[in-house]
Amino acid sequence: MAARKPQNSGKPKGRAAPKYPRHSVEKALRVPRAILEQNAGKECTYSDAARFLGLKPSGPLNTEISSGTKYGFLDRPSSGHLQLTERAKRILRPQEPSAAIDGLREAVLGAPVLGDVYKHYRGENLPDPQFLDNALTDTFGVPASDLPEFKAIFLESLKAAHLVDEQESGKVRVLDVSQQVSGVVESTEVLQKVAKTAKATTADSCFVLMPFGAPLGDHYSLIYEPAIRKAGLRGVRADADIFATGKIMDQVWSGINAAKVLVAEMTSRNPNVFYELGIAHALKKPVVLVSSNEDDVPFDVRHIRVIYYEVIDPFWGEKLINKVAENIVSALTNPEEAIFRSPGGQ
Repeated sequence: MAARKPQNSGKPKGRAAPKYPRHSVEKALRVPRAILEQNAGKECTYSDAARFLGLKPSGPLNTEISSGTKYGFLDRPSSGHLQLTERAKRILRPQEPSAAIDGLREAVLGAPVLGDVYKHYRGENLPDPQFLDNALTDTFGVPASDLPEFKAIFLESLKAAHLVDEQESGKVRVLDVSQQVSGVVESTEVLQKVAKTAKATTADSCFVLMPFGAPLGDHYSLIYEPAIRKAGLRGVRADADIFATGKIMDQVWSGINAAKVLVAEMTSRNPNVFYELGIAHALKKPVVLVSSNEDDVPFDVRHIRVIYYEVIDPFWGEKLINKVAENIVSALTNPEEAIFRSPGGQ
């Protein structure tokens, strides 16, 4: 009698378990909630948790427990035992209005891979599916076969934690709560380390395309120069640094051509900025796009990453400095995210 072949589970052999939680942040609260409601939140065994939920103490339950651990809802004090964390208790039994949302945000931002993707896109619209998929696979190591699952978990979790704003255009804006939740903003030390991998030095220039008149013109010294220094480059703006004798456009061309990366402030739809942006795109230069108003961003460049900011946010300046610095470094290490691509991909 021939030996019976083992059934195929449908998963590729040798495939490592995903690093990210396999459940959305709300679904990962099911086990903690059961422990709180049926065991007064006291330490219990895996078997106890299974009994509370009417499940077997293996398989799907283990995956749920793993998700709860990755969100910081569960601890494993000893082998086979579970314990609620203070974060889980704050969410499930909040004692002040913002406790539950704050806890959910901490959980999402601290979760493996989910938190990294959030940091990458905070303050921006999520890109079109094709470009989002490329970034998730190439930058964050999410296997192509896991993309549908990961994106569903990511979006469900952001919505649960009130971290997205769905625009009328159909775009999804990732809200920046970097000042409200600890551990979100990249440290200067980490940023400089990444900048070195991009082979950027203070001898390299970052050319800033922006209006010169106040109030936007003041952003150069207040926002863009500090951000560029933080990214390890030297900031250049036409009026202050290269406008001298000679033809102005010759100097603008030289400044753009010499720059390793550019920043374009598109708020107010300044025609000079748009003209210079066209030159930068024609030269295939990576450009970090910035605007306080989505309507000021031309539709034909909205597929490129754009940083959005709101001056009514009391922390907008510090947030924008950090975000611009990170996107400059990102544009150097992954220029395809910041270089204009025509509809045909040319």
